[in-house]
Parts: sequence; structure tokens; C-alpha cells
Amino acid sequence: MNERTIVKMTVAILLAVLLMYINCVMIFSMTSRATFMETSRYILFTHMLVNDSMQMLVSCLLYVFALVYLRLVKVVCGLFVMFSCGMSRVTPLNLAVMSLERYAAICLPLRHSEIATPKRTGIAIAVIWFITFINPIIDMLYSTEKDAGFFVTPIFCTQQKLFIALWQMKMFEGINAFWFVAVSLIIIYTYIAISVAALSASSDRIKASKAHRTVLLHMVQLGLCLCSLLYAPIENALASAGSTALFVNLRYMNFLFLIIIQKCLTPLIYGLRDDAIRPLFLQHLPCNTRKIKHAVMVK
Repeated sequence: MNERTIVKMTVAILLAVLLMYINCVMIFSMTSRATFMETSRYILFTHMLVNDSMQMLVSCLLYVFALVYLRLVKVVCGLFVMFSCGMSRVTPLNLAVMSLERYAAICLPLRHSEIATPKRTGIAIAVIWFITFINPIIDMLYSTEKDAGFFVTPIFCTQQKLFIALWQMKMFEGINAFWFVAVSLIIIYTYIAISVAALSASSDRIKASKAHRTVLLHMVQLGLCLCSLLYAPIENALASAGSTALFVNLRYMNFLFLIIIQKCLTPLIYGLRDDAIRPLFLQHLPCNTRKIKHAVMVK
């Protein structure tokens, strides 16, 4: 492994570790207060942080494997790709549910407490995971049945190398397009509905305005999710280029900008702008905790 490879690996891993650390502190901050875990929108936000952290871990491992030219047995590669693919689709669907929750809060205020209960939120999260993993599981089962070397053949782990039929690639791209369009329509509809409510509201304009800005941020985040959904098609195009060195170098830029930097914005967009989360998050940072403890000891 040359010096340039070591530097690239170090930068990518440090950025990923920093992001996962921030997410873990924010997750701990959210779960430390029972009120957050009893509120639908905070449950959904915590779920997004957990999913992003797990996706980051899997993507980071896949990137390191590519960087050191490590070949994995197809079944092991398939498991990594299955979780990476499934979790990449969880985020936009989670955004759609978050937008619908804000829509219920502003446009259906009298029924919001009935609609957005912790139990129903948990069911929605379970449904998201179920529908996003149907396609990856079908691909795994199909490969297990049709590929005789699936359990013994080592490969350079990319999603393209796991597809053994053209319909698998077409289905993968079609499902990504379908979910992106569906989530876009949901977010646009809720944005327009909340905007109308914000203009016509006479009693709670502040709450409506905040929900309006939140859904607008959902639209921005959805655009970033589109970038992460482009990761696999770009990776497949690079893999078919034929040059392993070119593939590894371009995969680094792909991973850095479409995965790490995109995921870095999630806690900043949703967590640090929230007046209820920000003080708690800053309180649980180790450096701040030490200062608080020291101040208590001095007193």
C-alpha cells in the first residue's frame, strides 16, 4: 500500500468516524430524554441518525475493501451490498414520513396526537425497512439459486458483479426512480399544503412557519439523497471501465462527496437548528461535560 493510498484511506475513515461520533452523541442526547422518544418527529429523526450511521459504517468498510484490493466471497459481498442498498432507500422514505407528520401537525392539528403516536411511528419505521429490503433480499435469493459459485467465488466487491441477470439491474434502477418520484410528490404536496396553512393561519403562524421551513429542508435533503442514490450507478459505470486503478481513484471521490459529505449535513440540518435538541447535544459533548463537572466541583 503506497503513501497516497494511506492518506486517502486516513482522510475518508477520519471523516466517517467524526460523522458517526456526532451522530452517536446526538442519538444519546435524544434517547436520554423520555419526552423525545414519545414525540413522533423526534423518533423519526433519531431513526434517520441510526440509519445514516449504519449506512456509513457499511459504506466505509466497502470502500476500505476496494482501496486495499480485497476480494470477498460473493455471499459476503452480497450481504454488505444488500444492507448498503436497503439503508440508502430508508432515508428518503423516512423523509416522506417526517413530512407527513408535519402536515398532520399543521393541517390536522386536532387529530395530530391521534395520528402521530409513538406506536404508529414505530409501525411506519418497520414498514419502511420491510419494503426497502424486499428487492435486495430477492436479489440475494436469486443469486443463491442461480449462481453455483455464490458461496465460494471471491470477487472485487461491487453491486454490478453480483447481478447475474439484466432484469436485476433494471429493477434496481426502476425501484430507485419510483421511490424518488413518490417521495418527491409527497414532500411537494406537504410543502404546498403547509405553505397555504401558514398564510391562512391566524392563531399559530409561528408553528406553521417552522413546519414550512422544516419541509423545505426535507426537499433539500431529498436532493442530497438523490446524490447518494446515484452512488451505485456511478460505481457500476466505473467498474465497467476496465481499469482497476481508475475505478479505485474515482470511487474515492464518489464515496467522499456522495456518501460522507451528504450524510454530514443531516445532523446539522435537523439537529443543531432545533432549539430543544441543540442545548442537549452541546451538553453531552465530552469537552462541555468536563467543563460542567469542573464548574460543579469548584462550587
